[in-house]
Amino acid sequence: MAELTIHSAGPGSITVQDLGRPGWTAQGLSRGGAADRLAVLETAALLGGDTGFAVLEMMGAGGVFSVDAPTRIALTGAAMQANIDGATVPPNTTHLLAAGAKLTVGGARRGVFGYLAFAGGITTAPIMGSRATHLTAGLGRALADGDRLPLGGDPAPDTPPLRLDVEDRCHGGTIRVMPCPQTDLFEDETLNSFLATQFVRSPRGNRQGVRFDHDGAGFAATGGLSVTSDLIVPGDVQLTGDGVPYVLLAECQTIGGYPRIGTVIPADLARVAQAAPGTKVQFALLTLEQADATAQSEVAFLRNLRAACQPLVRDPHDIPDLLSYQLISGATAGHDLESD
Repeated sequence: MAELTIHSAGPGSITVQDLGRPGWTAQGLSRGGAADRLAVLETAALLGGDTGFAVLEMMGAGGVFSVDAPTRIALTGAAMQANIDGATVPPNTTHLLAAGAKLTVGGARRGVFGYLAFAGGITTAPIMGSRATHLTAGLGRALADGDRLPLGGDPAPDTPPLRLDVEDRCHGGTIRVMPCPQTDLFEDETLNSFLATQFVRSPRGNRQGVRFDHDGAGFAATGGLSVTSDLIVPGDVQLTGDGVPYVLLAECQTIGGYPRIGTVIPADLARVAQAAPGTKVQFALLTLEQADATAQSEVAFLRNLRAACQPLVRDPHDIPDLLSYQLISGATAGHDLESD
């Protein structure tokens, strides 16, 4: 069984993540898991994983990694510069990481959360049915220099390289929300003003949620000071006492008392997570029927991603060992076949 070594963990936190541990909300534990769930499914599609696939989540910056057996890898999510012993590793493609070779992943050029996956997946011991690190709840920890992690049994070194064309989720833009139980607490004028406002992702944010700043007065709900604490979920758009929206992410609390103006649909929540500080967004309200039409199970989404994977065609200009390939068999100097 292959083993992953972390030689250097960058300044951003690196954690093991999968799709989280549903079913514990009543006990006060949010689902957790990857901030960008779509990126984990993309790695699973490229490397033959399932919906339980565990990967490394790198927030803001990567590190230096190696394996002790040849292993296929893939990088998805935020655009991070990466190379294997100096050779560039493009995102959303699979590559062979040779035993002992150094994979270096730099800082995020676009987006926030990058995902590094290995064929066979990371196989640390599950806790409560998941390998996901939940920093807020104290389940697992951020990884550090010298840590070693077990990988799954099939590193797939002989699997042909693949690529997957994915939508850019790192540019902000329009974020779709659906009504939540407290949307009706907001006057139509307030709701319309909220939807017409352009917000900027604040530097304040983590895996629990991110703040979006704006010019002008804050947004308040009628009777907002008397809202009873109740269930909250990732995607909820909470408005704090000063009327500033926070969008909750994977490690949000399970109960909250701030009024919520809506909930980001699951299809767009990854775009919120990948909005780096300074990114501009605007919210658009869907009806419940419209929101339901966007829903797709993660099993179906993964199946569609697998079908979309294509063979990776290498550019000869990018193959440093091109001359070692036997492009034509039986080549001669051209003058060894003389006629009588």
